[in-house]
Formats: sequence, C-alpha cells, structure tokens
Amino acid sequence: MESFLIYLAIVIILLLIVKIYLLTQNKKSKKTIIKINKAKQEGLFEPVSLHPVIDPNRCIGTAACISACPEKDILGLLNNKAVTINAARCVGHGACSLACPMDAISLVIGTEKRGVEIPFISPEFETNIPMLFIAGELGGMGLIKNAVEQGKQAIDNIYKKLNKNHSAEFDVGIVGSGPAGISASLNSKKLGLRFITFEQYSIGGTVYNFPRNKIVMTSPMTLPLYGKVNATEISKDKLISLWLEILKKYDIKILENTKVSDIIRENDIFIIKTDSKIYSAAAVLLAIGRRGTPRKLGVPGEEKSKVYYRLLDPNAISNKNILIVGGGDSAIEAAISLFNSENKITLSYRGKEFSRVKEKNFNTINELIRNNKIVFLAETNVKAIHDDYVELINKNSEIIEIKNDFVYIFIGGELPNDFLKKIGISITKKFGEKVVS
Repeated sequence: MESFLIYLAIVIILLLIVKIYLLTQNKKSKKTIIKINKAKQEGLFEPVSLHPVIDPNRCIGTAACISACPEKDILGLLNNKAVTINAARCVGHGACSLACPMDAISLVIGTEKRGVEIPFISPEFETNIPMLFIAGELGGMGLIKNAVEQGKQAIDNIYKKLNKNHSAEFDVGIVGSGPAGISASLNSKKLGLRFITFEQYSIGGTVYNFPRNKIVMTSPMTLPLYGKVNATEISKDKLISLWLEILKKYDIKILENTKVSDIIRENDIFIIKTDSKIYSAAAVLLAIGRRGTPRKLGVPGEEKSKVYYRLLDPNAISNKNILIVGGGDSAIEAAISLFNSENKITLSYRGKEFSRVKEKNFNTINELIRNNKIVFLAETNVKAIHDDYVELINKNSEIIEIKNDFVYIFIGGELPNDFLKKIGISITKKFGEKVVS
C-alpha cells in the first residue's frame, strides 16, 4: 500500500509538471499570436529581403534561436515551434541559424511573391563567367562575419582552380575593400597569390560610410592570417582602425579612390579597366556592396552643396536645422546621432511608420518623436531644396516649408546591375531561396 501511494504521488507530480509545462507553452503561444497579428496590421509580417525560415519538422522548440537573435520579436514560439513574427525587421544577422541545435533554420532571400535580384553564383561563389567570383553583400550576404568567411572561401576556391601558367600581371584582382574584400586580400597574402585590391572610395567599403561609433558587428569573426576577433560588439571606428592595423602589419596595400569601370575577359585572363590604369588578372573577385551608389531624390536643388548622402562625424555639427530623408536604419541612426539640444532635426519619410529597422533604433527614435525632440513628418516627400529652406509635400498635396541648413538623404542605393550586365554576369531573381553561406 505504501509503495502504491509513493507511485501515485510520483504520477501526480509528473502530471502537474506536464500541466504546468502545457499551460506555459499555451501562454507563450497566445503572446506570439498577438504579436503576429500586430505585425500583420503594421505590415511587418512579410519579409523584405534576407530572413530566417524554420523547418517545423526539425524544430524542437528550444528557443535558442530567439535568445540568440540580436533584435527583438523577430522570432517567437507557437505550439512549441519557432515561427517568424516581425520578419520585415530582420537584418540578416544569421545568429538564429547558428544557434539552432537541430539545424532547422535556413537564411532565405526573397519570398514566393516578392523576388530579390542577385547575381548568379555557384556554391563555390563563381559566377556564370569562369574564374569571376562574387562574395559578400553583392551575393546577398550582408552580415560582416559571413562576408568575411565568404571572402576567404572564394579565394580558397580561386587558388584551387587557378591556372599557374597564366600570362596575366596578377593571379587575382579583388574589387572592394569591405569585409569580404579585406578577408580575401588577407587570404591571398596567406596563400602566396599575386593580388591587387581596388577600392572606389576608402578602406572599409560600405562600412566606412556609416556614422562614427555605429555598432557594425554583433558576433566574433575570424580573419585569415590575423585570427579571431573576439569582440561581440564593435563600432565602425574601431573596426576600420583594426582593419588598417592588420593591413599595415601584413604589408597589404589597397588602391583607394580607384574605380573599376570595366572587366573584360580575353582568352584566359581578365582585363581590369580603372579610371587611371589598366590591369590584368587570371581571376577576379567582386566584393562590392549591393548599393554602392546612393539613390537620389531627383528633385530641384538636390545638387546643392548642403545635400549629403552619408554622415561621417555627427559631433562636428551643431546649432543647425537639419532635414533627414528616409525611414530605414541609416536615416534613423543619423537622426539619433545628430540629435542634441542645439540641432533641430526633422525626419521626412514617405511611409506611414518605420518598418524594417532594428528594435533599439525603433524604440529610440519613437521616444524622441513622442517627446517632441525630433519632428517626424510621415507620408511626405521632398518637392524642392532651396538655399535656406526645403519644400515638402504631404499625402494631401499640401506644401510644407521648413527652415534648413543641411539635408541628409538615406533612401538606399542603386544596385550595380548595369555594371554587372556590362561585364556579362547573369542576374537572377530569388523567390524564397536559401543563400550561399
């Protein structure tokens, strides 16, 4: 009898544990459903570009992906399975995929309805043109850590396929000095390749154009020759300084302010034309950004000297009337960086509300707007830029004039499709396809 009571007590305890577990999961599911419905109402449920896709048959509901995500409410648990919530806010960190113990998450670009144009590349990062490779953001991988790894792997593949008896001046020409380009340059040095690296602007590529002190990396990376960079968070300034230090240490020189205008394949080598000189290489690696050329508004007055498309040192600007145009992370971070008691900031966005932005930026900018620290003009467009004021037009076709000293435009950039087509690279549209990583 005593044994029976013990077993009965154990069964009751187990049933209570199961009940508590199920109630907890049910509570989590209800919260997730509420968040999903809200995301749908705000237009944040559908992904814009790179985003996670969960295989429910592999997912075991550990929530490791949710904990690993640097953003908030991108993922949640529904019926003990991970699901996407605010997919439009995903910025492609890829931390969720790495954290999943069951390999149930894939990083996917585009959706069944919304395609994203990217160049064709093989699993070895080679384009449809033999010995012409692509790595990093241009191929759909914007995360610094992954771009670094792709730059390394692309050079490994070039090294394996390289015709050692070629007649070119260099083994490989690397175009771009962002994360993928710097990693490729370091690996080329490590493997003993004769290489040359071109940079249209300054070392760092797209990263160089970010505001000072902007956090640009959220997970450690491993650089060829140098080894592991253990920082979990690193600012733009510190990362650029680190790259410059590493390049100097290994005596790697990058041709800055050198724009590659054309790449022509002649027999078994490539002719690389720049704005000042012509080079030849047996292989080429394109490590350029997807949006290297800033997109313009196309309005009267945009050519004025007070109009800018990047913000390098916000601390040097004070007591100014500033208009920032855009609704993405770049525009919001610029507004936050420029905000102080002396500057008067106006943020103009054609949309009704911010969508695909980082959670921290979303919360900070909305708090500044609520407290009347920054003026937010939703559903407005710039009509004309004048010397001391700017004309905006709202959805009701009403003209709004605001006093102005500087205009900063952050509305994305032009895809280098014309350049890629000129070279002969095939461009494909990805509809929910897994990216090469």
